Amino acid sequence: MQADIKNESMVYPTKPTISDDYDPHKHRNVKNPTNNWQTFAHFLKASVGTGVLAMPSAFAHAGYVNGIILTLIIGGLALYCLHILISCMYLLCKRQRVPYVSFSEAMKLGLQQGPPFLRCLAPIATPFVDGFLAFYHFGICCVYVVFIAESIKQLFDEYVVVWDVRLHMCLLIVPLLLIFSIRNLKLLAPFSSAANLLLFVGFGIVLYYICTDLPPLSEREAFEDYKKFPTFFGTVLFALEAVGVILAIEENMATPRAYVTPCGIMNWGMAIVLSLYVFLGFFGYWKYGDEAMGSVTLNIPQTEVMAQVVKIFFAITTYISYALQGYVTAHILWSKYLSKRIKDISKHTLYELLFRAVIVLLTFLCAIAIPDLSLFLSLVGSFCLSILGLIFPALLQICVQYEQGYGPFRIRLVINMLLLIFGFFGGIIGTYVSIVDIVEALS
Repeated sequence: MQADIKNESMVYPTKPTISDDYDPHKHRNVKNPTNNWQTFAHFLKASVGTGVLAMPSAFAHAGYVNGIILTLIIGGLALYCLHILISCMYLLCKRQRVPYVSFSEAMKLGLQQGPPFLRCLAPIATPFVDGFLAFYHFGICCVYVVFIAESIKQLFDEYVVVWDVRLHMCLLIVPLLLIFSIRNLKLLAPFSSAANLLLFVGFGIVLYYICTDLPPLSEREAFEDYKKFPTFFGTVLFALEAVGVILAIEENMATPRAYVTPCGIMNWGMAIVLSLYVFLGFFGYWKYGDEAMGSVTLNIPQTEVMAQVVKIFFAITTYISYALQGYVTAHILWSKYLSKRIKDISKHTLYELLFRAVIVLLTFLCAIAIPDLSLFLSLVGSFCLSILGLIFPALLQICVQYEQGYGPFRIRLVINMLLLIFGFFGGIIGTYVSIVDIVEALS
């Protein structure tokens, strides 16, 4: 998938050199590139997952005024960090005269060219970033297995037979193996488009239930205790951030410049995503208040046909999301580490498919072993996403801009230092609250 890309064994010059006549976008040679509409479909599918169903519960930890304001702030920060991350990766490609560098390679190069006291971190940057990305997206896949199995179980319990949720997980192995064997994003694009259609129809049905017989808004809190904010922060950040998939989508574009322009795919996509999150969070909290559950589908009537249809729709969209999220884990581990160990290139396809099958089986085994992975994923999400989505992009820009300067009044340095502080304390507090929740759940 990733063609003509310099690998880790290449020696990059550590002294930044800008070549204005070299445009990395024009030198990419991507197999099966996606067009703008396919990319847009992938972006929406990657950014609108099961996390959006938890937004009413998130608003219950913030209040409806705080919820709206803080969701827009966190979404704006996440979008800004994605922009500076992609911008820094492009600038590093231009300096090194290569068509593409991955997130982990960019961190290594940035640290090599940044402030002297940070350069000692360069050797560990690549495995550190790759490890975080692979582990996080693997964790998401584990939770998706649980989510799909529980959705199917609720339908079976109502209309067929009552089985243990683990039996439903067993039924998922073959379908997950089939969709996870699709190895490029272009072939996944039609699935993402179909999933987006089901997703928005499903949201329409959910909103129908939510907006029916709304209580007086005065019964809801506009501002909640600040002590509840860490749970809100972790939920919203987990729901919004899919940095690995978003970067993989950009890497596979036929016209990557259209991704980051002011009216480009990422800005329009995030505007739609944030609008949906705020809308569902606000009205879901208005309807259910503090009784809003971890997935709003659990609050709507469970015996009505339309409610059961919603479960089917979300199960299908989550099934497709499994392939998108798992793509990051498979691509990182296979392309950057395992494929190099197999000298016979003719066998690469076979071995990659076998490796993808192993990933599916591992996610299945984790789901079987710990059926309620949501608490553990919130812990991993608070920790990993604060680092991957906020801290690393800010640190990368500090390093990349070190030789050029940070602009008037060192404004870029000030902004990035604030992002580092926000990401650090948000991650620490969110991690602490997640650990407390896990201890309380297990006790």
